[in-house]
Amino acid sequence: MVSIISLWLPIILSAVAVFIISSIIHMVLPYHKSDFKKLPREDEVRDALGKAHIHQGEYMFPYAIESKERNSQEFKEKINKGPAGILTVFPSGHVNMGSSLAMWFIYCLVVSISAAYIAGHALIPGATFRSIFRFTGATAFIGYSLALVQNSIWYSRSWVTTLKSMFDGLIYALFTAVIFGWLWSAT
Repeated sequence: MVSIISLWLPIILSAVAVFIISSIIHMVLPYHKSDFKKLPREDEVRDALGKAHIHQGEYMFPYAIESKERNSQEFKEKINKGPAGILTVFPSGHVNMGSSLAMWFIYCLVVSISAAYIAGHALIPGATFRSIFRFTGATAFIGYSLALVQNSIWYSRSWVTTLKSMFDGLIYALFTAVIFGWLWSAT
């Protein structure tokens, strides 16, 4: 067993690497530009939503609290007529990327700590690069990618968008695995 404390350097460096790589992927590479579509008649829709005084949160429409309501003819007509969907509303005002980036970095640390925990319990101090790569890479891939599938299954998120984000997660996992494999012997 390898102490998680002794893996502090690969934990921090892999989180920093993923943070930087994700920034490059989203700011430089063009393949995420098609993740969202422009809303038709955006100004009219925004004006209508503004008049409804919708606050930050997630909304489903049409919405039914109980199954009795979901099974009503009125609800079925709303679903058939459309549109139906899920709406995420951000707070009004300037978008604060700083707090989102801070939370993303904390998440990267959590994934790296998880990879260290799993590998540290499965491997010995003199483990091979291949074993370290396998355990930390698989754990990081799970942390960065697998939960994204739920959004396509349950919330109709585009499978293409989900697969692109999972590909990003694979890249993050590979970098995490390489950094752990490289620095493991320093523990």
